[in-house]
Amino acid sequence: MSEQSTDLRETVRRRYAAAAVKVTEGGAACCGPEPVEADENFGSALYAADERDTLPAEAVAASLGCGNPTAVAELREGDHVLDLGSGGGIDVLLSARRVGPTGKAYGVDMTDEMLALALANAEKAGATNVEFLKGTIESVPLPANTIDVVISNCVINLSVDKPAVFAETFRVLKPGGRIGVSDVVADDTLTPEQRAERGDYVGCIAGALSFAEYRAGLEAAGFTDIEITPAHSVADGMHSAIVRATKPVTAGTSSRAAEAADACRTSASRTGAANALPSDGRKGL
Repeated sequence: MSEQSTDLRETVRRRYAAAAVKVTEGGAACCGPEPVEADENFGSALYAADERDTLPAEAVAASLGCGNPTAVAELREGDHVLDLGSGGGIDVLLSARRVGPTGKAYGVDMTDEMLALALANAEKAGATNVEFLKGTIESVPLPANTIDVVISNCVINLSVDKPAVFAETFRVLKPGGRIGVSDVVADDTLTPEQRAERGDYVGCIAGALSFAEYRAGLEAAGFTDIEITPAHSVADGMHSAIVRATKPVTAGTSSRAAEAADACRTSASRTGAANALPSDGRKGL
């Protein structure tokens, strides 16, 4: 990874760590946690009131996404779901309710403070079919072909290596598995420089792919049935979009390299699960 990419990832990590700390410290106030700063295009306002009311206040307050992926992912009873960049756990907890006791919801995040907050929120919610893992969304600590649905909420656009994210998403999905992602996507007419003028990585905008780039990235990873639908505007020429795609039923991952990588990730998953205790925390990027 280049020095610039490392710096960008660290900038993102610090921002979300600070958000988690703010929510956690707010939890000690008489009136509950203060929500992290967000305008009407981001955050908990994008969830229905009846969804918010079922969750710990801290999970709602920590929401920084640009959509509601659980509303578009078509989750089913018994599904195994993975949330890329799970933050305070709002989408993991909502997913856990939808997939029921026979299903499971995983969250992967790179920020210790957010992971600690997510674990506390899961305990408050009484959720027993959830697991939070420390890791990045470019190298997910789960074996191949184990996930039915991958969701994410305005996180992929923050990644410094989006082809790796698409490849990892494809790897962990079972053949026939699907993605239901909310993300910031740019009009095809905007250059990277113009996108940068509209925000920055931490603001969820400058790192965004265009519609054509997003589709090409998913296709290169092997996805089919790709749909990228704008939901609402977050800046001039920038949109919160719903992204859906499918891993073909015939997709295989039998190469020796893939098997070796899976063995390493399975070991990392056990380590990540052990690490994701109250000393750990946040968003896999």
